[in-house]
Amino acid sequence: MYAKREFVNLMRLLLLVAISFAVTGCGRNQRMDRLYAERCLGCHGSFGRGDGPVTVSLPARLPDFRETVQRKSTGQIRRIISEGRGIMPGFDPALRPAEITDMVEMVRFLSREGRDVSWWEKYVPSPFHGSGNFESRV
Repeated sequence: MYAKREFVNLMRLLLLVAISFAVTGCGRNQRMDRLYAERCLGCHGSFGRGDGPVTVSLPARLPDFRETVQRKSTGQIRRIISEGRGIMPGFDPALRPAEITDMVEMVRFLSREGRDVSWWEKYVPSPFHGSGNFESRV
């Protein structure tokens, strides 16, 4: 009887965790949205498509996250955000390491929007970078 009650309690807990992930957007949060709006939206646009309001004055076309992120590892994205690339400035030390992690996750979230679930299921939480960071399985 005791084991059955433990099992039921465990199932309730798992259901609660699943609901909380669904409600919070699987990790996306206001801090990430704010940082993205402050540091990235002007160039990368609201959905990471490289169509922000500043792009009309830039000398190069910016990448669409949906086309480029799937080919990059978490480390590569982190390095690009930290050090910059091409006309993009680096954000280290302007952003703390935790904020850079948030931006890596935000780039991953934006790259998945509008995609079939099977595409982004290949990204799993990395045990080396804390929950919510994504490493490619491929």
